[in-house]
Amino acid sequence: MDDKRQELKARNFPTAQDDAAALASLPRYGGPDSAYRLAFIDEDFLLREELRPVRMQLELLKPELVQQQHGIESTIVIFGSARILPADVARQALEQAQRSGDAQAIARAQSRLRMSHYYEEARRFAALVTEASKRLSPPIYVVTGGGPGIMEAGNRGAHEAGGKSIGLNIVLPHEQEPNPYITPQLCFLFHYFGLRKMHFLMRAIALVCFPGGFGTLDELFEVLTLVQTRKSRKRPVLLFGREFWSRLINFDVLVEEGMIAPEDLQLFQYVETAEEAWQAIAEAYGLDAPPSTSGAFADDF
Repeated sequence: MDDKRQELKARNFPTAQDDAAALASLPRYGGPDSAYRLAFIDEDFLLREELRPVRMQLELLKPELVQQQHGIESTIVIFGSARILPADVARQALEQAQRSGDAQAIARAQSRLRMSHYYEEARRFAALVTEASKRLSPPIYVVTGGGPGIMEAGNRGAHEAGGKSIGLNIVLPHEQEPNPYITPQLCFLFHYFGLRKMHFLMRAIALVCFPGGFGTLDELFEVLTLVQTRKSRKRPVLLFGREFWSRLINFDVLVEEGMIAPEDLQLFQYVETAEEAWQAIAEAYGLDAPPSTSGAFADDF
């Protein structure tokens, strides 16, 4: 009787996986010039120029569906340079440069050691987020670009705190290897920058931007533009290290010259430590509020 009841829910047609697995090898039609392949497993067909819209749709859907499967609803994005080293590695590089006696190499190594402070803060911040999220429902996950440097620090901090984290890697001539701290089921590879940046923002409740180069600036200013133009809701955008960002960008000049409005300076704030960054996010969402407080996260405590 139970077997017959199961037939009520049985599929009427084979799945795509069933058909793909059942394909027999046919000598006459198995050559590279044969069109006798299912379209959805025909790599040559899928990589045709005309199929770009399909590939873009797949690149949008795959990370979306996988994150849904894992129950990921809220993320904190960590942006920053791929070139910033862990403190211990930077220290070893300085010692090696000092032994060489090369003044330029020593200066570069000293700069890298100074910047390694940001690696350690990103690592601590990700650990703080992950630890705090163990008390939240739904939890908040760290997401990075999946590469080395600050990205590695973010995934590493989450991993060391015993949590999952996401990496949105992209195919590049360099820096394309994912760092070893991303949760494997949540390590994605992109071809299109635009879709990768969309996935950064789709679940983000906050964005934390550490020092970086062109890629980091691109990501930061896209976020600020979307919020400024109200194409995206306002959320905390934290610039880590006022001294670095103030030297790099004179936002006051943009206000003085009428390029942005004075209130646009409120779209972001500076932070200096992992604790300060987490506190800014916690205050924005009432995460440190007492149990009686109302709001979206009130039932989490």
